[in-house]
Amino acid sequence: MYVCICHGVTDKQIEAAVENGSHTMKQLSSELKIGSQCGKCCQCSKRVLNNKLIQIAEAEPNVA
Repeated sequence: MYVCICHGVTDKQIEAAVENGSHTMKQLSSELKIGSQCGKCCQCSKRVLNNKLIQIAEAEPNVA
């Protein structure tokens, strides 16, 4: 689904960027230009970012 209409960014592109190391909104904005125009995509982008970070954290083995 499109998250940022201004720059044509999809949720899959955001997830791929997170997998490649963009773990903050600032990094996503720098890489994908999310939130740099009208800003209406910020809330949805944060949700996609946080959900992907949770998936990554849950997939990592627990180190104790």
